[in-house]
Amino acid sequence: MSVDQRQYAAYTGLPDEALCALAKAGERDAEEVLVKRYHRLVRKLSRPYYLAGGDNDDLIQEGMIGLMHAVREYDAGKAAGFRTFAEICIRNQLYSAVRAAARDKHSPLNQSVPLEIPFFDSHNSFFSAPAMAQVNPEDLVIGRERAQAALRGLRRQLSEFEAKILGYYLDGLTTREMAEAVSRSPKSVDNAVQRIRRKVARQLHSGDLSNG
Repeated sequence: MSVDQRQYAAYTGLPDEALCALAKAGERDAEEVLVKRYHRLVRKLSRPYYLAGGDNDDLIQEGMIGLMHAVREYDAGKAAGFRTFAEICIRNQLYSAVRAAARDKHSPLNQSVPLEIPFFDSHNSFFSAPAMAQVNPEDLVIGRERAQAALRGLRRQLSEFEAKILGYYLDGLTTREMAEAVSRSPKSVDNAVQRIRRKVARQLHSGDLSNG
């Protein structure tokens, strides 16, 4: 094992905050460890937008921009843990990208759902950039209730297999990981994701998020 490989291996055992400090000091290996460690979180946070009509590759790229912003801006003395800060930065970057795309008819993300329609995540709650700041507690309750209604309506349209795939997908698993979890082929899993996307699109375009 080379010196560089040993250094990289040593970094994999460090906590996020230590890696962030090293990355800000110019240690590329520390940055790479953080990127690898948080790539699944980026996938997880971007996937509701993808199901709602966004472009997967572009969303992942935007999420990674948010992650790198978190690495550059994180201050252990002022912020919470790095994971919390990174999640806020990733969510905000995704929201900003979709918001900008809504104003640009040529953007690959311009088919995302209207900004007025909240998105759902695997914890049955809506998220958006304003939710990362100070919001009215009543709005959060309403958003949570709407998310639960949307998921109930969607799941009534899904087969048992599709419902299982949706849960894994929103948790950020890769196609191969999902295929292994359900003992099916990657192609079968990808087909299920595309069927789910079509059903989400039908719900959103009908304007009825509670009935399926």
